Amino acid sequence: MVLVPVIALVAWKIRNNLGSPVLFRQTRPGLDGKPFEMVKFRTMKDAVDKDGVPLPDSERMTSFGVKLRNTSLDELPELWNVLKGDMSLVGPRPLLMQYLPLYNEEQARRHEAKPGVTGWAQINGRNAISWDDKFKLDVWYVDNRTFWLDIKIIFLTIKKVFVKEGISADNHVTIEPFKGNTSE
Repeated sequence: MVLVPVIALVAWKIRNNLGSPVLFRQTRPGLDGKPFEMVKFRTMKDAVDKDGVPLPDSERMTSFGVKLRNTSLDELPELWNVLKGDMSLVGPRPLLMQYLPLYNEEQARRHEAKPGVTGWAQINGRNAISWDDKFKLDVWYVDNRTFWLDIKIIFLTIKKVFVKEGISADNHVTIEPFKGNTSE
């Protein structure tokens, strides 16, 4: 209930800055790789090229969208996914469905836990670390998760939101696409 006014204000600002829809919905892999629909606030324009293919993220991202991502306010609607049971507050971040066949056996273990709004990889570099490091941190979390570790991650996430570290990889709006594993 505390976040309802914040969510309403952000939704209103998105509607005024980007138009409709306010929410971005995308199918992502959840526990055991089972697909679910993740909901976030929209941060990009729906710009496409002459063939109808979406432009690169860097060309669709708006300055308003950058502000939303820098404050992690775009993630607030994921609390609905937590209430529905598709996600947890803490766990490996849900990535894209097209990455599933690209994981090696160890990397795929990240799906042994529910995906989270935040996770061990987010507080240890977020998008500024390599894919290999991100997967190692996700699997470490799966093997070591406890209630107290989750509490620690939540508090460190709040700190990271204010410090604004690791939000984007160098030369990318978010992180470069995963093209397959580099370690077995």
